[in-house]
Amino acid sequence: MEDNFIHKGKRRQLVQLMREEGIQDQVVLDAINRVPRHLFLDSSFLEHAYKNKAFPIGADQTISHPFTVAFQSELLQALPGDKVLEIGTGSGYQCAVLLEMKLQVYTIERQNQLFKSTGKLFNKLKYRPRKFVFGDGYQGLPQEAPFDSIIVTCGAESIPQQLLLQLKIGGRLVIPVGQDPQIMTLIVRKSETEFTKKTYGEFRFVPFLGGKE
Repeated sequence: MEDNFIHKGKRRQLVQLMREEGIQDQVVLDAINRVPRHLFLDSSFLEHAYKNKAFPIGADQTISHPFTVAFQSELLQALPGDKVLEIGTGSGYQCAVLLEMKLQVYTIERQNQLFKSTGKLFNKLKYRPRKFVFGDGYQGLPQEAPFDSIIVTCGAESIPQQLLLQLKIGGRLVIPVGQDPQIMTLIVRKSETEFTKKTYGEFRFVPFLGGKE
């Protein structure tokens, strides 16, 4: 699985584009620069891997725009060693970025086809989430809670209460909410019962598949 100087040069260009688009967190930019996005795509898309585009990855799912990945990652305001839950592993690209940010990542995938293929890819690329689970993201991972932050990479019609309850005090939930398009939403847990909400404009995601096969 080759990652040559041409790929690395294209990643540097992508990072510069992310910076021009407003991403400021250098840890996020460095992680984007290290992850070989072309290896998370079907070979037919290789020439376009470092453009700011989403692509199909099978099972009616997509790999997000690099800007979306960077934007959500930046909203987490995560510190090295933070415990992060990702809902919607998909291709594994967002997870890889989080791992390159030196986070402890727990990730859930609902589609069995993607769960199997992405697990094999993680092994090949030596990406090691703390836990990679086949299951219903609406339920989160209560047995591993609380989390410093939770990132949802699919569009939810509403905010799952189970995820709110799995945040630490001070923890952050980044989730796209609504139908097409969704509104990027940041929830911060202020106390056992108090949460604040801030929104960041329109994005497009595949639907959250909680409770579905």
